[in-house]
Amino acid sequence: MKIAIDAMGGDHAPEAIVKGALLALDHYKDLEITLYGDEEKIKPFLNNNSAKLNIHHTTEKIENEDEPVRVVRKKKNASMVLMAEAVKTEKADACISAGNTGALMSAGLFKVGRISGIDRPALSPTLPTIDGKGFLLLDVGANVDAKPQHLLQYAIMGSIYVENVREIRNPRVGLLNVGTESQKGSELTKQAFELMEQAPINFIGNVEARDLLDGVADVVVTDGFSGNIALKSIEGTALTMFSMLKSAFTKNTKTKLAAAMVKSDLKGIKDQLDYSEYGGAGLFGLRSPVIKAHGSSNAQAVFSAIKQTYHLVEKDVVKLIEAEVEQLNERQGS
Repeated sequence: MKIAIDAMGGDHAPEAIVKGALLALDHYKDLEITLYGDEEKIKPFLNNNSAKLNIHHTTEKIENEDEPVRVVRKKKNASMVLMAEAVKTEKADACISAGNTGALMSAGLFKVGRISGIDRPALSPTLPTIDGKGFLLLDVGANVDAKPQHLLQYAIMGSIYVENVREIRNPRVGLLNVGTESQKGSELTKQAFELMEQAPINFIGNVEARDLLDGVADVVVTDGFSGNIALKSIEGTALTMFSMLKSAFTKNTKTKLAAAMVKSDLKGIKDQLDYSEYGGAGLFGLRSPVIKAHGSSNAQAVFSAIKQTYHLVEKDVVKLIEAEVEQLNERQGS
């Protein structure tokens, strides 16, 4: 299996990318990784286990402030663009970047292309739940606007991914809404609800945002606007909560002693809320797996994203989605 990785994307590139890649190569004996980026900056982090790690040298890279669509066309030798090109030309089975999210979505669309029958791809991270199982949320920003048919496609793609990669049998699919009643919400959610009831998925109906971290569903479907707000709200709440705890535990000598006693327990909670441990956000709906790793990914998070990508390729999830979408379109056309 061959995976292409943008070595220059992310806050801790290329060190975290290289170290994460080396962890993956040590874990998977049939894996070959090509890093796209500045060879002189990559080399200091190589070790004796770097035999299966290839480097495609380029000094050009995409910055976070670059305009996504324009930069993909302008910086043709950027590490992210060359990485996506490798997937397009079948030199790699999949690709990963922790860089500019918008640029990666553009590179995925322009270079890798959409699955036939999928109108729009969805950006889909797995977020934490209290029971540690996590849930897939899609879309979180690939498309701000959506139609009912798009949400149906998201539900099907998400269900296939969770069942095959996360190995959750007959995953529960919920539609994010302002209430659980079937007639609640906007025209978009009402129409999407009706479509999902007829779809070959385990649709459990509407779910509310307050129940997401309780594990109310294994797959939660929404439009990119609402999904991005939900994602940022969860992120912000977690960061604020730990900031408040830190402030409380450093207030005086007594609280500092208490902090020392529960330090390991607090770290466990923090790790449980760290969704980078579940891998990256998949750009589902493309002809090959494209994964967006978190911008602040460390080596372990990069390793998690590679593991996720490995299983996407291994289980041939793209072909499963293609087959299911083809059957769906045939049923809707008949």
